[in-house]
Amino acid sequence: MARYARWAALGTAAALLVGGCSADSSGAGQEDAGDTRSGGSSSSGLPASLTGQKPDWGRCKATSDSPAPGDEWQCATIKAPLDYAKPDGGTVNLALIRSRATGDKGKHLGSLLFNFGGPGGSGVSTLPWYASRVDQLHERYDLVSWDPRGTGASEGVRCRDDKEIQAAEKVDATPDDAAEEKAFLGDATDFGKGCEKSTGSLLSHVSTTDTARDMDLMRQVLGDDSMHYFGISYGTELGGVYAHLFAKNVGRVVLDAVVDPTADTFGHALNQTQGFQRALDDYLKSTGQDPRKGTRKIADLLDRLDSKPLSTSSGRELTETLALTGIVLPLYSKDSWPGLTSALESAEGGDGSALLALADGYNERDASGHYGTSSHAQRAISCLDDRQRPTLAETRKRLARFEKISPVFGDYLGWDAAGWCHDWPVVGQFDTPEVSAPGADPILLVGNTGDPATPYEGARRMADELGKGVGVELTWKGEGHGAYGSGSDCVDATVDSYLLSGTVPKDGKVCS
Repeated sequence: MARYARWAALGTAAALLVGGCSADSSGAGQEDAGDTRSGGSSSSGLPASLTGQKPDWGRCKATSDSPAPGDEWQCATIKAPLDYAKPDGGTVNLALIRSRATGDKGKHLGSLLFNFGGPGGSGVSTLPWYASRVDQLHERYDLVSWDPRGTGASEGVRCRDDKEIQAAEKVDATPDDAAEEKAFLGDATDFGKGCEKSTGSLLSHVSTTDTARDMDLMRQVLGDDSMHYFGISYGTELGGVYAHLFAKNVGRVVLDAVVDPTADTFGHALNQTQGFQRALDDYLKSTGQDPRKGTRKIADLLDRLDSKPLSTSSGRELTETLALTGIVLPLYSKDSWPGLTSALESAEGGDGSALLALADGYNERDASGHYGTSSHAQRAISCLDDRQRPTLAETRKRLARFEKISPVFGDYLGWDAAGWCHDWPVVGQFDTPEVSAPGADPILLVGNTGDPATPYEGARRMADELGKGVGVELTWKGEGHGAYGSGSDCVDATVDSYLLSGTVPKDGKVCS
């Protein structure tokens, strides 16, 4: 199963971050947990000790990454099989969060499960932050999310300590000679060894398929006959895999910022190169610049940083890779474009502090030097999904194509395809995810023409792969990562009508 490159890591959480800166659930469901119509595997046969769990919902606690949410939020932990091939064997803990529906109980539709992307993002910390966007949905749905296995409070993966992470930031992610190539690949090997040492047997059981099966277990534990689901960014790939495995359990499902399920490792990297360059072009146009000239100016800045990093007020240096990450973050949200302008102007003037601060935001580094672990979980999940391991020779052949698409992002994303899963200690599972779901109810796919991380073409390809009569495409001519809640009354009304009333829009509808 192909991953999509690391710059989609934070999903909606990234967009929210940068935007901020500028039925009774006590019983188990009665329907069979699996589905054979789609040709996928089934979770039927799970022991009653798992399907009949009664979560001990209680007050949510503060974490190292976020304060405790309000009294309307409840948290619990359930158990899932470590290995679904051995359902009576060891288990893994899954951390859940919910807020009960606020409206008339007679109009209650059940649970609406959210995944905000990554892979590696925490649903437990993100959902309370996101909930204000879905007030109408909250009236009729219990809002539910979770930390997928290997993530956050669900036995999260951590592959390096803070000092090791900071030291690795000095590795050139766009190597220029044999010595830099050796260091680049050596760093990848060391990261994988760190994951293997700290994670143990769990490292072989954090795949998207494992998590899709966890979702159906959660459906049963929550007491829902159908899976109502809102997946964003990577969460759309997860939703597609779920639909393939459990087509008859699909309820009202929305996939926003849709991952292209037909793309392999290089395909995803090329898609993102095109997507981020499109977003950069739109940003440059908004400032009155010619996109080609503006792109060249930024590429020249990065070239200078490759040779000589900039000093910053913190005493750390702004490297080429950190600067590129700092440029990427504001492209997730149009509201953050003015901050990108200011940071670029400061860097051109010799001060890298603002771009470094943006990079730290993306890398989850706080003022004390502590880093979050979303990228660790992302890498562990995506490298278990993806069995492709591109060689240096294969990568070198493609670099010119990457650089032609984008002088700013191409080199990085081309090399990233080779380094991300290099020498990974666990064998990957698939080339591309299987998402065909014949017989499933209609699934609404929302694509945004200005999306940098998941280019809008992915929505059409997901629709085609889901199958005739299943995938229904809605397009928004907008900017940023994701469409729902981003300023389009048309998108929001269409999605709300589908989730609340079951009204399926015409395939191909466009919101401008």
